[in-house]
Amino acid sequence: MTDRIQRGGLQISPVLCELLENEIAPGTGISPEHFWQGLSALVAKHGPRNRELLARRDQLQARIDAWHRERKGRPHDAAAYKAFLSEIGYLVPEGPDFKVDTANVDDEIG
Repeated sequence: MTDRIQRGGLQISPVLCELLENEIAPGTGISPEHFWQGLSALVAKHGPRNRELLARRDQLQARIDAWHRERKGRPHDAAAYKAFLSEIGYLVPEGPDFKVDTANVDDEIG
């Protein structure tokens, strides 16, 4: 198993830790300790939902893989495939129109 370094309650790869602390953080005004604490808080807040989403992705991928295995060697039926993807929740109905506001963004980005 790879050695890890404790930072902010996280287990960090030594290479990543060294990169952040010696090359990325200096000169930014953000201390490595502050960064690791912030990252730890983000992981604690969003980690459970992220794990749920990854599990859902795995479930969908398994169903999609099975669908293709069951039809191996047959011609592709785009309508049936689209219906299948909708049935399993991979495709969802298009939502209402929306607008994106780019206020306070550099002209090159906006």
